[in-house]
Formats: sequence, structure tokens, C-alpha cells
Amino acid sequence: MADFDLVLKHWGPVEADYTGIGGLVLTRLFTEHPETQQLFPRFCNIAQADLAGNADVSAHGAVVLKKLGELLKAKGNHAAILKPLAVTHANKHKISIHNFKLISEIVVKVMAEKAGLDPAGQQALRKVMAVVISDIEANYKELGFSG
Repeated sequence: MADFDLVLKHWGPVEADYTGIGGLVLTRLFTEHPETQQLFPRFCNIAQADLAGNADVSAHGAVVLKKLGELLKAKGNHAAILKPLAVTHANKHKISIHNFKLISEIVVKVMAEKAGLDPAGQQALRKVMAVVISDIEANYKELGFSG
């Protein structure tokens, strides 16, 4: 619970700019891990240089961060939020657990830069995301998806 509270103390700047920070998260993900861009059919033909200003990338980044905000505010009681996400990411999008780990680390870096998440907060976010990812993985196993 303390880890969630520590991260949520720094969530305000993210909530205030879901689109801007969300765009930054996805742009950074695609730049640092170019193979991930291919997982997003709408974005796979966007040149790396054009990612940062792309409205669709920013809009989808906002969706990602809003869902993360829901998960954080649930403080571990997130099964009802996580199950539908796991189902779509397994059955429709075919997103591996590895990719959740990649984006989690990007979120840690961006929150450190844009929301003042200090080293203790970064560690707390890593722990929270490890739990979330483990729960996604459990859902994947139930679905028979070896992502």
C-alpha cells in the first residue's frame, strides 16, 4: 500500500497532462525499443522523427496513462480493471509480458523527469508495476496465451 501512495504523491503532473506525457512515454518507448512500434499497427509507418508531434501517438499514450492511473488508485485491488486489459492484450493485440516490462521502465524514467519521482518513488513504481505485470501474466496463463 505504501508503494502505491508514494507513486500517487507524484501522479498529479501526469494527470494534468495525460496527452503530453503519454505522447512522451510512447515516443520514448518506440525510440529506445524500435521493435515495439510494430506492435501498434496505427503507428508502424510513422517515421521516428515524426513520433513526438503525432497526435494519435499522444492520444494513445493518454489512454495508457489513464489506465495506469486507475490501477494505481485501486492500490492492488485491481483484478476487475486488469482482466479486460489482459484479455484484449492477449487475444487481440498479442502483447508479450516483456513489452509491459519495457513500457514500465519508460514510465519510471518519464515520471522521474516530468513528475519529480525521486529514487524511492521510482523503486516503489517498479514494485507496483512488477505486481501488475505478474497479475497480467497470471491472466495470460488462464487464457492460454504465452506472451
